[in-house]
Amino acid sequence: MLIGISPIISPDLLRMLSLMGHGDEIVLADAHFPSESLGPTCLRADGLKINDLLDAILPLFALDHFVDKPISMMSPVKGDKTNPNVEKNYLETINKHSRQGIIIDKLERFDFYSKSKSAFAIVATGDTEKYANIILKKGVTPS
Repeated sequence: MLIGISPIISPDLLRMLSLMGHGDEIVLADAHFPSESLGPTCLRADGLKINDLLDAILPLFALDHFVDKPISMMSPVKGDKTNPNVEKNYLETINKHSRQGIIIDKLERFDFYSKSKSAFAIVATGDTEKYANIILKKGVTPS
């Protein structure tokens, strides 16, 4: 255990976050996402919800302020039902930790998969909400 670091952040995730450089991206993936097959290193966070991980990661992680939208989510497929509270809750968590007004970029499903293939890592969570996947772009750590 470390002071000031949430106990839900595993040693492997903490290491991965520290290895990432400016512009690198990490995917927090729901339980439905093909986390293991897309290519980047996959870390397991079974049993955890994405918003809880987001709340634990953002105090340690500077978002990239050189891009308009340092956070992306998957857009639902037309006709598919989603829980509108997922994005609402993410924005509340993001705004709690970020000074910049964040607008979440929405990507079509296969564009999201393509972007995920070039991510630094994918964190496979146990979150069962549909379309709960989110990508964070790392910025420069403030001095």
